[in-house]
Amino acid sequence: MDETLICELLHPKREDEDLKMNFSIANAILKPGESSLPHRMKSSLEIYHITEGHGRMHIDNESAEVRNNQTIYIPPNAEQWIENTGDSDLKFLCMVSPPWTAEDEELYP
Repeated sequence: MDETLICELLHPKREDEDLKMNFSIANAILKPGESSLPHRMKSSLEIYHITEGHGRMHIDNESAEVRNNQTIYIPPNAEQWIENTGDSDLKFLCMVSPPWTAEDEELYP
């Protein structure tokens, strides 16, 4: 089960107005010791911006520590997940371009 608490902040298809934008933005929180599920966006790129805490980002076969005020580029079709390795909440913004759709996301068991 994915342990990420996600709140979509802005999505062009879910707003009352016709927004001229080609991305969506969500706020995400992982509690200490929690992680997202491994997944990939088939055709969308993702950008994570860490706003609080620290953790470890996994993209394809590479892993790196991430921390507050760091921005991470995740290319389309890359298997990726993030884990909170700290003792406080890991908070980050997720930008997806083109905007996130369930059909574009593939979750791994």
